[in-house]
Amino acid sequence: GLQGDVRGNALQGIQALNNQQKPVVAVDIPSGLCSDTGNRLGAAIEASLTVTFIGLKQGLFTAAGPACTGELAFDDLEVPASVYQGVVAPTERIDEGRVSSILMPRPRDAHKGHYGHVMVVGGNIGMGGAALMAAQAAGRSGAGLVSLATRPEYLSAAIVRCPEVMAHGVRSGQDLETILDRANVVVIGPGLDKNAWSEQMLRAVLASDARLVIDADALNLISSGRFKLPENFSGILTPHPGEAARLLDCATDEVQKDRFLAASKLQQRYGGVVLLKGAGTLVCQNRESELSLCTSGNPGMASGGMGDVLSGVIGGLLAQGLSLYDAACIGVSVHARAADRAAQAGERGLLATDLLPHIRRLVNPR
Repeated sequence: GLQGDVRGNALQGIQALNNQQKPVVAVDIPSGLCSDTGNRLGAAIEASLTVTFIGLKQGLFTAAGPACTGELAFDDLEVPASVYQGVVAPTERIDEGRVSSILMPRPRDAHKGHYGHVMVVGGNIGMGGAALMAAQAAGRSGAGLVSLATRPEYLSAAIVRCPEVMAHGVRSGQDLETILDRANVVVIGPGLDKNAWSEQMLRAVLASDARLVIDADALNLISSGRFKLPENFSGILTPHPGEAARLLDCATDEVQKDRFLAASKLQQRYGGVVLLKGAGTLVCQNRESELSLCTSGNPGMASGGMGDVLSGVIGGLLAQGLSLYDAACIGVSVHARAADRAAQAGERGLLATDLLPHIRRLVNPR
């Protein structure tokens, strides 16, 4: 029932508990944490264990929620199933069953043409690795064919690193236009940067008929107002909180204050499917603000290249015929669970490419 920020004796009590060394058990929700948004209301208990009742609160899983919750236990207090059936949950938690129910075993007569063609556009000077990681991830998630459109300077490195990727050196938007129609999915943004070359790449991609995954600096260019998404945009936007703030013309703190509202606003403004990255990544698919939440992942993912790998995974799933929403939800789940498996050797020092072998295992759930 907390209204507004914690004050007075309650604030002092929370600070005192957080400053001592004994483990803390939070009952239902850590005091000071907003159950709807995961926002700290001035200050919040940082619990070792939270035991929550009747319903899982969405604020436990995103923004500051995971840091304050610690280990999470749930008890329904024997509330009858009929009660739950009468309640519409505002957010759906993505579970592993969704992956196995959609990524079915392949038929024995399958060939690469059945599983689509992803083209990754990016890799400006100094950032060639970002686009290549996205291309590798698209291949590891099951795309039949993967192309890379990047600066000519990186062709040799791309072929050596991943000979399965069809690498093209493009100097202009006109160069890109000649090869774009080969792909049914385009991922643009990893290592794109913001200069004349970047703008030509984005302009050519937005004029194509492919389904799009738009990430990183492609989002920043769109937020500048100089580029318009197509009407009835059929694609996925994958901003982190800073990029989301630029797209919404607000402060990053405002996005983090209510990530659910921010994801809904992004979808309403730009269309398509929005994937708002961060602790407790959110996926929003329509103007009724249907939301899904990924509860996997770990702090080791706070390293360069993780978002590039995610965009490649999503592109690879889209190419195989998944819907925008399923590709976003399954992509973020596979990516986060791959990071959890890779982090078993330690979170600190986790690299984006450490996820690639685990991604392959997770997109083959049987």
